[in-house]
Amino acid sequence: MIAIVDYRAGNLASVLRAVRRLGHEATITDDPDVLRGADRVILPGVGAAGETMRNLVALGLDAVIRETFLAGKPFLGICIGVQVIFERSEENDSVCLGLLPGVVRRFPGAPGLKVPQIGWNSVEFARMHPVFAGIPDRAEFYFVNSYYPVPADQECIYGFTEYGVRFASVVARRGLVATQFHLEKSGQVGLRMLDNFCRWDGRMAC
Repeated sequence: MIAIVDYRAGNLASVLRAVRRLGHEATITDDPDVLRGADRVILPGVGAAGETMRNLVALGLDAVIRETFLAGKPFLGICIGVQVIFERSEENDSVCLGLLPGVVRRFPGAPGLKVPQIGWNSVEFARMHPVFAGIPDRAEFYFVNSYYPVPADQECIYGFTEYGVRFASVVARRGLVATQFHLEKSGQVGLRMLDNFCRWDGRMAC
């Protein structure tokens, strides 16, 4: 069973529908015991880092997510789910989960560069991962983001995207893989990648 973390964010239902449409059993839950018993965990959503972390802490889910990561269980972060896995975000000057070393920064303002980034953009794979199976390099995915991750460990960057700066749009470590883009809104390539995660055993990451 796949557990989708309920931390009072938007977009959870669309991820649930996508996972079920792919034929996988899934549920939205804020129950720590359900998360611990799940085969895989997904942390999706939209919103601000500060509010996300406040809700995770208030619900006692931050500790469960850390347990999930340390156990090497397959764990997928989507959108805000990639940002809060780092140590700190410039958004609301937030202390985050600290699963990976690094920070999250706001896109710099520049002529012709709208912030937030909203729309389709390509992803250049830096190294292969089982979750990328059947996905062509530089495939386009759907982004909605004002901030981007800056990992301290370059070996955990699996995909890059250009938007004023070249930034890490896919990161992975052990059983964790996280994307800045929305898999559930990215058409067939996004659904293929989501399905790959739902079938992945958590091995073969960096």
